[in-house]
Amino acid sequence: MALMPALFLFILLRRPIWDVDIFWQLKLGELALANGQWIKQEPFAAHYLDEAVPSFAWLGQMLLAQLRLWWGWAGLRLFDASCWLGAMGVVAWACRRRGAPMAGLLIGLPIAFIVALPYASIRPQSLALLCFGLLLAVLRLHGPAWRRLGLAALLLPLWQNLHPSVAIAVLYLGGLAAAHWLDWLRLPASVLPWESTMFVALAGLALLATPEGLSIITDAAHNARESRAMGVTEWLPLWWPGNRGIAGLVLVAVLIAGWLYYRWGRTVDRPAVLAAGVLLCASIAAGRFVPFWAVAMIPVFAGLAGAGGGPSPSAWSRPMAALLLAMVASTAGPARFSDQIPVRQIQALHAQGVRGVVFAHFPWGGPVIDSSFPAVTVAYDGRYYRYTRSEWGRYRRLVKGEVGPEELERIYRPAAYVLSPAWTPGLIAALKADPMRWRLISQDSVAVIFVRRNPA
Repeated sequence: MALMPALFLFILLRRPIWDVDIFWQLKLGELALANGQWIKQEPFAAHYLDEAVPSFAWLGQMLLAQLRLWWGWAGLRLFDASCWLGAMGVVAWACRRRGAPMAGLLIGLPIAFIVALPYASIRPQSLALLCFGLLLAVLRLHGPAWRRLGLAALLLPLWQNLHPSVAIAVLYLGGLAAAHWLDWLRLPASVLPWESTMFVALAGLALLATPEGLSIITDAAHNARESRAMGVTEWLPLWWPGNRGIAGLVLVAVLIAGWLYYRWGRTVDRPAVLAAGVLLCASIAAGRFVPFWAVAMIPVFAGLAGAGGGPSPSAWSRPMAALLLAMVASTAGPARFSDQIPVRQIQALHAQGVRGVVFAHFPWGGPVIDSSFPAVTVAYDGRYYRYTRSEWGRYRRLVKGEVGPEELERIYRPAAYVLSPAWTPGLIAALKADPMRWRLISQDSVAVIFVRRNPA
């Protein structure tokens, strides 16, 4: 157990940064810091400049942007890894304080970490995962109910503004409340489950506790719909071919939990099992819920080992030296980006001094913004809620070869293109065929970049 936190942190810090959305989120955070509040008018999308823009994750963006301004990508990477480690560690700590044996945690923590690991990258969702872990810890605190409810009333709105995903808390707490009501129906003489019901009500109210109010629900629905339509992996179900590896990890975790229940034959925490089951259903429908389900399984695995002794402070103090050693060793090198994010190539575009609209493969609008804003704006970026259904439909027609450079020229008048050979080979071929207008400055298997020869 002593080396487990250090090993987890080492693995997290060695992973490359793969989430392309973090670039535009950091730039939004920087603008918000300079402005003193969340951004209300669109700064990046060429066709929407100065129009109203939803303030998704505004607090998380400001926090992450400030950390990058202070400590760069290396410090941001360490903070993000600490959020992941903290989300799992605080749940394990709370279970241990309630008497969970170390055996259950020794099994549950590695399983939860392995299942959640494919989703680990620097992103505001890491803050949401930490908040979810803190919520599970609050639910397991001793003392009067008002104390737990009071802490939740502070935590849930904070979570929703760091990242608008408190709907996950609604699902989990709803599962807990349903289990408690079922127990009450079986044993009417027991205490009415008003506390768990109040938790659900608090989470429901926190959904609206953002600058967007009710509109955040419709904006989030539009974001989810267009994300699925564009084939974003984490928004697709686990049976989708690209998610089958994750599905395999989830299945193995469920089978291990079932085997442990059969092998040890101990009484399980039924409300925790039902609540985790609700998140499992959500995870099957969309892979982005998997990390939260993995954290929710830690109390389930802890309960499978039955009752144990009380907390052992020395067990938590021993790993600190190893933890510090892993931190130092892992942060010695610079932050690494996934090979599928053309950071170097986009820097070459920035060196060209391009001004105007850049038509980028939609996931790469964020890196373009981060490197060259305000000199450039973009036709697309990863904010699925920003653009209309017809605009996303146009991009899908572009991929099919039904939209050519003439239509893009009429609509956007691009100063440069940053294109994916895998997604838009037809457009790349058309631009190469017009060398009098477009100059090829970078080409490899990941990205192809063109700059207009006559910017005027």
